[in-house]
Amino acid sequence: MVSLKNKTIFITGASIGIGREDAFKFAREGCKLVLTYFRDKKEAQLVSKKCLGLGSPEVLLLPLDIRKDSSITKTVEKIIKRFGRISILINNAAVIYWKPLKEQSFKEIDDQLRTNLEGLIKITKILIPYIDNMIINMGSAASMPGNLKTNQSVYGATKWGVRGFTQALTKEYQNLKFYNFVSGGVATRMKNYKGIAPDKIAQLILDFAKEKYTLKSGLDINARDFIDN
Repeated sequence: MVSLKNKTIFITGASIGIGREDAFKFAREGCKLVLTYFRDKKEAQLVSKKCLGLGSPEVLLLPLDIRKDSSITKTVEKIIKRFGRISILINNAAVIYWKPLKEQSFKEIDDQLRTNLEGLIKITKILIPYIDNMIINMGSAASMPGNLKTNQSVYGATKWGVRGFTQALTKEYQNLKFYNFVSGGVATRMKNYKGIAPDKIAQLILDFAKEKYTLKSGLDINARDFIDN
C-alpha cells in the first residue's frame, strides 16, 4: 500500500456522516486535510479539531455552498493558495428529499441537481488541473440497475449522472484514477441512521486511496463486495 503521509486530501461535506469519518481516517494517516461544510458549522469545527488531535499536520476548514458558482470558485482559490496541489478529491456532499416527484418543489429539485451533480461537476472541473492522483465520487445504489427505490426519482437521476460523469472522465484524464463509490445504504442522517456503519465505509475509501485494492479507473466501488453490515 502507498503512504499518504503529508498528502493533501479534499473532502466535501465533511461535517457529518461519511465525510466526517473519512476525515478521521485520513487524519490518522498523517494527511493534510481540506474539509468543507454547508450548514453544520459547529460540527465541522469539532471535526477539524479532532483531526488535528488524530495526527493531521494541517486542516483547512472552509464553508462551501456547492450550489453556487461563486462559492465553488472562492473555495478552490483558497485551497490552491494554501496547498498548491491536492492528491485526492472526495466528492461527498449530497442531499436528498424523500418525496415522490409530484410532491417536490422546484427548489427541492434544484437543490438535489445542483448539490449532487452540477456542483460536483463544476468543482471537479476547476480543481482537476491541480489533482495528482485520484477522484472518488460518492455515488449511490440508486444509480445501479434494479436498485432504485421509491421516492428517489430526482436523487437517483443525479447519481446516475455522477456515475456517467465518473466513467467519462477516464477518457479525458488518463493520468488520474476515478471511482464511483456505491455504499448501498449507510447509517447517516440521510438514511435515518440505519444501515452500514459510516466508519466501515470510510475505511474502505481509505483502503482504495492507499491502493490496498485496485480497480480499473472509472469503475464502481461497491461497498457490499468488500464489507458486511
